[in-house]
Amino acid sequence: MDSVAVFCGSSEGNDPRMVEAAFGLGEVLASQQIQLVYGGAKVGLMGQVADGALGKNGKVIGVIPDFLKRKEVFHPSISELIVVETMHQRKLRMHELADGFMALPGGYGTLEELFEIITWGQLGLHQKPIGLLNCDGFFDSMLQFLDTMVTQGFLKQENREMLLVDSSAERLLEQMRNYTPLITPKWIEKEQT
Repeated sequence: MDSVAVFCGSSEGNDPRMVEAAFGLGEVLASQQIQLVYGGAKVGLMGQVADGALGKNGKVIGVIPDFLKRKEVFHPSISELIVVETMHQRKLRMHELADGFMALPGGYGTLEELFEIITWGQLGLHQKPIGLLNCDGFFDSMLQFLDTMVTQGFLKQENREMLLVDSSAERLLEQMRNYTPLITPKWIEKEQT
């Protein structure tokens, strides 16, 4: 795994442990020579992940829509900034650049990115690993809800297991490296998304 796309908040939230976890993830990625692909901002958890990687001489590629370039305040020190027109183009470009995906705490945008990339995997558009860095139990209630979706018959257990979870960046990356994808027939083509 040479490149990981990270989805996370453009805000830091109000728990300093989340900031530490984001910065630490960037450091871990760089120390393992894994390129960071992320949303391109210098603010929030996004900026922390980038700063952690840059502090360890990691390669960092940001992908940002033009209309968010000023609002999210793009990071001036990253290795490469790719400017696209739409949010969908951002996700598609991040998908193309990454060998795997990881989500950290964030809001609606983070969840939308995470669930779209899981859905693409479920539909057979990719077979890349998807990890959830569950910082200090942030995602516990969401994970319980996913389990409820399984018991209620709306989500297959094998699709639930596509989402790898750990509270340690190192252990989560190890799970991602060892991930064996489901053999899923391709339901749709990328152009249909």
